[in-house]
Amino acid sequence: MGSTKKNLARMRRNLQDWRIEDLQAIARAEGIEWRHKGTSHCIFVRRDGATLPVPAKRPIKPVYIKLFLEFLGE
Repeated sequence: MGSTKKNLARMRRNLQDWRIEDLQAIARAEGIEWRHKGTSHCIFVRRDGATLPVPAKRPIKPVYIKLFLEFLGE
């Protein structure tokens, strides 16, 4: 099991204490683009054009982790 799959499994079990860098790494591995150029939010963009803005403040609130998992199709 790769580290991305392990991180996704851990994320499903525990929605707390995640950083924006973790979400960006998972998105990169899943083929989802993101942009974050000095703004307060990181915008994840799927190939179908759907977007998900996530505040880059640490730690990320559990509600955004849940939305991120749904965005990935989990």
